[in-house]
Parts: sequence; C-alpha cells; structure tokens
Amino acid sequence: MKVELTGAPETMLATLYARALDARAQRPILGDTAALDAVSRIEYDFPRTGITASTAAGVAMRAKLLDDWTADFLARHPSATVLHLACGLDTRAQRMAFGPGVRWVDVDFPAVAALRERLLDVPAGDYRLVHASVTDDGWWDEVPADRPVVAVFEGLTMYLTGDEVRGLVRRVTGRFTGGELLFDVYGSFGIRLQKLVPAVRRAGATLRWGLDDPAVVEGWHDGLRCVDAVRSVELPQVAAEPWSARVPMWVMARLPKVRDVGRVLRYRF
Repeated sequence: MKVELTGAPETMLATLYARALDARAQRPILGDTAALDAVSRIEYDFPRTGITASTAAGVAMRAKLLDDWTADFLARHPSATVLHLACGLDTRAQRMAFGPGVRWVDVDFPAVAALRERLLDVPAGDYRLVHASVTDDGWWDEVPADRPVVAVFEGLTMYLTGDEVRGLVRRVTGRFTGGELLFDVYGSFGIRLQKLVPAVRRAGATLRWGLDDPAVVEGWHDGLRCVDAVRSVELPQVAAEPWSARVPMWVMARLPKVRDVGRVLRYRF
C-alpha cells in the first residue's frame, strides 16, 4: 500500500515505525503488534525517519504512560468519553479494550482517517472515527457532553500554534463538566533543536509551540490543575531501554534546559 503524506501528517509514520520496532524488541515496552502489521503493509522508506531502537523505546514509553493514565481514568469513570485527538495510526483504542460504558472518538485529518480505515481493525464497542482536523469547529457538536471526558493528544501540540493549543484546551474544558487532559509537549529549547529531529526534518514539518512551565496551562480554565508532569528523559519505563541509551538519558536528565526538552502532562478539571 503506497502512502503519500507530507509535513506533520507524515511524522505519524515515524511513530508507527517506532512502535513496530518496539514490538520486535526482545523486551517490548508497548508490544504493539498491530503497528508491526501495519508497517509490513505500507510501501514507505521507514528507515528515512531516523528512528532507532533507542528512540523507538522512548516513543513506546510515552505511549505506555498515556495508556496507563487513560486506563486509570476509565477505572475511576467507567462511563466516560475518550477523545483521542490527532490519533494518526495509533492503536490506543484497540490496546485499551475499553468497557461498554465508554464512548471512544478518534479524530484526525480526512486523509489520515481514510488511511487508518484501510490499515486498522475497528475496535468493538461504542467507537467512532471523525474525519476532521482537531482544530475544526464542525465536529464538536456531534460528540455528546453527557459524561466525564479524557482527552488524549500525543505528538500534536508542538505542531500547533500557541493560540491553537489554548483554544483546544478551552474547547474541551468549556464543553465538558469534568475530566482530564493527557498530552505531551516540547519545551522551548526542544523547539529550537527541531532540525536535529530526523523525522521532523525529513517530513518538512515545523514545530511551533513549546511549553516550559506546566502551570501556564492551568490559567487557561478555572479549576484546571496539573496533577502529573513527567520529563521525557525521566519516563518511568526508562530501565527497559538498552544500556547504550540509558546513559545518555541519565546525563540529559541532569543538564539544565536539556532536561526540560519535553514532558508528558496530565491535567484535571
């Protein structure tokens, strides 16, 4: 299957490849065999993404943490809505095996959603795939606001402007009466280093927005508070990485600016 994407949408193929490499590892972190199957069916030069076993482990660790936070939310709220924004080719809906009280909504650009429909099985249960940009207005009214919500957006914020990220957060928190926001960010130093990220550079994508202080987001909605902020270089599954990757991560975690190159965040409202 030939895939022709450019810019930010193309970078999702790098994260897909990372999860596939993790699935091949002797000790997988995420074990996403669906990603491995999808990669085998796509005609694309995956090595050009620059993803290695070490960077694949980092991608898998981030996804695993977001999965764990999502599972924790659904355990506390068995009747809930999951908004998986900019879902790409992520198999989170398939991995989570969500219960009958959960409404799951995946959202991404029409071209990405169409590719997703060709590659991935539709999860059982109350599931819907929306063909739209997450920053569009039209699709929101079709999602009932009758339950607590957990909005998960992985690998998205850095490709948006600050106003778009703020608008997205306010859209979720203003529409639903309570819930959580789970997402990752680059720090401003990470944004400045974007040309050093092969997947971004080779896709011709541009990273726009970075966040240095998680407290800034709390000011975007009354009652919104940060309950977890995990630095990318200190992800809890880091011990599963190869030794050759753990040493640089240990060093990076102790360098000012570098240690704040990225975070995975959880907010509650």
